[in-house]
Amino acid sequence: MATQIFLNLAVNDLNKSVEFFTKLGYTFNPKFTNDKATCMVISDTIYIMLLTRPFFQTFTEKEIIDAHKSVECSICISADSKDAVNEMVAKAEAAGATIPNPATDYGFMYQHSFADLDGHHWEYVWMDPNGMPEHVG
Repeated sequence: MATQIFLNLAVNDLNKSVEFFTKLGYTFNPKFTNDKATCMVISDTIYIMLLTRPFFQTFTEKEIIDAHKSVECSICISADSKDAVNEMVAKAEAAGATIPNPATDYGFMYQHSFADLDGHHWEYVWMDPNGMPEHVG
């Protein structure tokens, strides 16, 4: 069985988050959805669990950050092309996301990002494996 990734994110309004990500083309697994959480399908091995803040808090004693003020992580998802990156960011902006920075084009890699309704940082990236330098960084 392939390793699966489940990333958990705290959200303020589960219904608004589902509506937002539905506009970006994502689907949700109804088997893992109730009034406290939902499972957003990124791929057959990658899932984003959107959890209401009170429900998320039951899994940790640490303070849940306000992602509008602090960075918890950067969620980076690959895309098939530069156009696909731009299309996803445009959909996100139309659905209510904010765009913190313009796209960046490194030649072999193109990236653009947005902050979702709760301030979580999402980045979409296209990479040309044939154009990558030997050492990046």
